[in-house]
Parts: sequence; structure tokens; C-alpha cells
Amino acid sequence: MKKIILTFLLSMVPIFELRGAIPVGVKMGVKWYYAVIICLIGNMIPVPFIFFFARKILEWGADKPVIGGFFSWCLKKGHHGGEKLKAKAGKGMFWALLLFVGIPLPGTGAWTGTLAASLLDLDFKKSILAVSLGVILAAIIITAATLLGVSAFSALK
Repeated sequence: MKKIILTFLLSMVPIFELRGAIPVGVKMGVKWYYAVIICLIGNMIPVPFIFFFARKILEWGADKPVIGGFFSWCLKKGHHGGEKLKAKAGKGMFWALLLFVGIPLPGTGAWTGTLAASLLDLDFKKSILAVSLGVILAAIIITAATLLGVSAFSALK
């Protein structure tokens, strides 16, 4: 049970998300299909909170001592990245957001995608759907890579 809880909690951590939690869970002995389900749920739980509150917290903290510089940087980076994505995507913003979240590259998970959607004032329902489908896509890619890696290392033994 501890392994399942740890896998679940890891999938909620920014940057790590299910991209790191699925391989860790499988490595700890959690069956891959349980790890996928647990991580999908864990990765999606923070998404509505990020959409509605992260921007407000960053804006609130932007002028505070100690944290202000970092919060301002996050806002600036988010606005810049979001506008760049918006310019390239045009009317295909839904698909751009889905692929941004779904292709497992560093810094492109559900947390970042949801924050970008919030900073761009995108529609909540469409954003959540795009992020959810992106998380599923990332889970498929990461699971396949994990299982291939496990098989390859087992064959070497």
C-alpha cells in the first residue's frame, strides 16, 4: 500500500508528474496498469486548482519581498510562453495544448499546460479536456517506454 500511495503522491508533484511516477511505481513493484490509473488520477487532481488559483497566487506574490522576483519571473515566463504558443497555434489552441501536455518533454506537463491556459484566459472546460487528453497521451508514451525499458533490462540479465 505504501508503494501505491507514494506513486500517487509523486504523480501530483510539479515537473515530476506521471512522467516520473509511472516508472518509479513500476520499479517499486506496482503493476504497470495500477500505476497508470493511480498516476492519471494523481496528475489530474491539482489541475482545477492550478487553473483557478495559481495565477492569483503568482500575481499576489509578484510584489512581495523574497518571493516577488521568482513569482514575477513565473508570470513573465508563462505569459511569454503562452503568447508564443497562441501565435503558433492560432485556432488550433486545443490541439496545441493537448500536444504540449502529451509529449513528455521537460517542463511540458499538466502543471505547465494548465498554468499557460489560465494565463491566456482560455476556456476552462476546453482547457481541462485538452490537458486531460494530453495527460492520457503522456501516460501511454511513458508506459510504453517504461515497459520497453524493463523488458530490455530483463533481457540483458
